[in-house]
Amino acid sequence: MNRRRSGSMLSGSPVLVGAVTVIVTMVAVFLSYNANEGLPFVPTYKLNAEVPDANGLVRGNEVRMGGARVGVVTTIETAPLRKNQNVTAHLELNLDERVQPLPKDSTIVIRPRSALGLKYVELVKGKGRQGFDEGATIPLAASVVKTEEIDDFFNMFDAPTRQASQTNLETFGTGLAGRGESINRALAQAGPLVEKLEPVMRNLAAPRTGIAQLFPALEQAASEVAPVADQQASLWVGLNTTFTAWASVSDSLQETISEGPPALEVATRELPLQRPFLRDSEELFRRFRPAFASLASAAPDFATALRVGEPAFRRSPALNRRLTRLLQTLDRFGDDPRVPSGLARLTSTVQRLQPTLAFLTPAQTTCNYATLLFRNLASATSETDIVGSMLRVLPIALPQNRPNSELGPASAPAAGPPALTNPAPPPGYKYGTNENSLQQDSYLHSNPYPLTAAPGQEADCEAGNEGYVGGKNHQLIGNPVGAKLISEKTDRKGIK
Repeated sequence: MNRRRSGSMLSGSPVLVGAVTVIVTMVAVFLSYNANEGLPFVPTYKLNAEVPDANGLVRGNEVRMGGARVGVVTTIETAPLRKNQNVTAHLELNLDERVQPLPKDSTIVIRPRSALGLKYVELVKGKGRQGFDEGATIPLAASVVKTEEIDDFFNMFDAPTRQASQTNLETFGTGLAGRGESINRALAQAGPLVEKLEPVMRNLAAPRTGIAQLFPALEQAASEVAPVADQQASLWVGLNTTFTAWASVSDSLQETISEGPPALEVATRELPLQRPFLRDSEELFRRFRPAFASLASAAPDFATALRVGEPAFRRSPALNRRLTRLLQTLDRFGDDPRVPSGLARLTSTVQRLQPTLAFLTPAQTTCNYATLLFRNLASATSETDIVGSMLRVLPIALPQNRPNSELGPASAPAAGPPALTNPAPPPGYKYGTNENSLQQDSYLHSNPYPLTAAPGQEADCEAGNEGYVGGKNHQLIGNPVGAKLISEKTDRKGIK
């Protein structure tokens, strides 16, 4: 009776029910909050552990052994090593008493619990008889580093890698777009390829091919080139620069490749015809060997010539620019429609002057008459006074009473001595030998076309060098007989 009354009183009091509910809730919250550190009032086995890296571990992570939970991680701190000053992680572990004592040959591994990055500590129990005491430290040597973790795999895809992957997918997608027919044709042709590839692979797999030694040989080759890896890296960098430069002239390279077959055909046809030229060139250079050997002694002179020629080379760009303008002017001159007609007239003029020039050229080149003319003109007007220059002349007294005398008008060229009876010559008179024969005799000597070594003439400079024909005086018009012999006896001073 009393019991019923007390129970009804407890359930009928809202204050007592609420108080009990609050107390139970607080106890549950307290127990759940401290569950990661173990249940209160439960005895534990405490150990410390040193691990190289506690990345991803947090306070309260589980400690497992054989997949079962045997404790939790209560503290995570950094601990520098004294030897090499590297930093490690120091863990405090609360373990169940059933684990005590943990063998000293046990190992500790930090493993991922999920793909989200949650981790736990795994203890691999050893087989030794000695164990760790309460509060002992598991050494760093017992920690096993696991590199094949899922978060490391996902961390591999950083921002540059993701960007490059997107670029590759876009590029390959664009490259394969619209090529379904080509891909189908390639797949259709893959059948014959596989059929023909099978015997090839069978031959390669045969022991006589030595394919088993290929990869060890490649490994040995790789180990031999490993010391020059930096040089090879520099080589690839240089090749990158080279191919980048080639990419800038890809159109020219494509044109060169397309023009290659016609060039090879021409070379195949023409090179055999050039063999005699190559043999002659070989013989020429063989004969040049002594000259090339002497270049060493001539090198100082060449160096001096190059130093002297350097200023000229520096001025050559300006000369080239002027030459460019000259050539452009000549090009415009050549395109002028009036130039061909002018050149035709000039050619006609030169052709007409060619016989005259051929006749007159030896007068200067052989006889030096032009030079003598200007020298004699200068000498003839060399005397001057306050008025001006005077022409030097010499009068010649000719006989006046002779037939057709050259002193005055005549009906015919002078051609004779005085008449023997009008007046009679003095006793002992010989024609042309008397000291006064010039006044006594009157013979015309004229050479209107003297020899000047012109084409068709004797190589004689006769003009101005004709001697007076001695012996038997007579009239002479034209080249004197034996003019060459006579000119050789005359004064040839000044004639070259």
